[in-house]
Amino acid sequence: MHEQYGPIVRINPREIHVLDPSFYDDIYASGGRKRDKDAQFLKAYSVPDSMVATVEHDRHRYRRNILSGFFSKKSVNELSPVVEPKVLKLMERFATAYQQGTIVHLDDAFSALASDVITQYSFGKSWDFLEDKHFRRDIRSAITETSNVIHVNRFFPLYPRIMRMVPKSWIIKLQPGKVSLFKFTKSIFEYTARSANGKGGSKKGTIFEKLTDPTLPPGERTFARVRQETGVILQAGTESISRALTVAAFHLANQPSMRENLREELRTALPTPDSTATWAQLEQLPYLTGVVWECLRLSYGLVIRLPRCAPHEVLKYKDYVIPPGTPMSMSSYLVHHDETIFPDSYSFKPERWIETEDKSDPLTKYMVSFTRGSRACLGMNLSYLVLYMTIAAFVRRFDLELYKTTIEDLEIVRDYGLGVTRNGDVEVSATVTKILKE
Repeated sequence: MHEQYGPIVRINPREIHVLDPSFYDDIYASGGRKRDKDAQFLKAYSVPDSMVATVEHDRHRYRRNILSGFFSKKSVNELSPVVEPKVLKLMERFATAYQQGTIVHLDDAFSALASDVITQYSFGKSWDFLEDKHFRRDIRSAITETSNVIHVNRFFPLYPRIMRMVPKSWIIKLQPGKVSLFKFTKSIFEYTARSANGKGGSKKGTIFEKLTDPTLPPGERTFARVRQETGVILQAGTESISRALTVAAFHLANQPSMRENLREELRTALPTPDSTATWAQLEQLPYLTGVVWECLRLSYGLVIRLPRCAPHEVLKYKDYVIPPGTPMSMSSYLVHHDETIFPDSYSFKPERWIETEDKSDPLTKYMVSFTRGSRACLGMNLSYLVLYMTIAAFVRRFDLELYKTTIEDLEIVRDYGLGVTRNGDVEVSATVTKILKE
């Protein structure tokens, strides 16, 4: 549509879509510029009490402030003692795969890592997906299947309400694969309830502690809200981290010269393969930073458009006037493939983040996997921490060789909120061909 009608298009009677990255910060604004979400669009979500489904700007800001300190860079920087053992456990699994000559499904492995980190951070307890032989692929597949109905929810908003009333025993008969997901969520809810009542488990220093703070209004700490909020954090965080790591691992295995360039740089911070470093140390490495930014760019975050409304502000785009309350959106996929900003945009090039010279218009401004503005992804710092530590660890320790995986397995052709390929989810398999000794 944009090719035919230009950079601003009315895509339905009430909403416009813009294809101009220079206007992104006007739609997804920050500071004192209020932005509501579009209530019609939020029907796609089945978590009405969560922050992500909060329409009004002020109410969202209040809910975000409850957790913002917990996800600040300072707080996340102190999380290394939680993340490092999980990363090392994954490295043990890679070493075992090398010794046994088995195939590693990297997407499942990275999903397990992300789940273990997030459950530990959220509840003070890890569900130890990394210990499972198949990295709890059954749960991941069930979550993906649940996410794929996002457009059904949008056009048939009664559907998620009805599904919440259907007995789980009926759903299991229709979709047996969801048994493991129901057991997993039940264990989380039971643990949450016990922690809330002071019976087993510790909630000190966790997201759960913040959400159940007795100083919050009763309506902000209901069991339904806490359950939905923690569920969103777990699902969104797991998918964004695992997808980015999978993209990075594919390209580093597919381009050995790139892997060697990164490994040479890593030796300055990690003198031996078993050395460790903090996020603060690793983010000083320019090539590693380029790899992190590039895997985020080509994993996109959510590819679905995310409408925002300026409740009181009249916006102007070129000769067009956008009245207050008009839903307007952009897509991370289209921004990240704007050839005027990212030449050869479908290629994985960490160098593009190092070579940029225009300090007045930094390339990072156009990396919108976490969106931007007052509603940007709350967990972006946690994502950066896990990405830096994990990529550094496996590149410094192992050589990976792709197994029956090509670039076509990463090509996004459908929008189910997350981007999916012709065959469904992004899946990358590899063998571990070498363990480095120095």
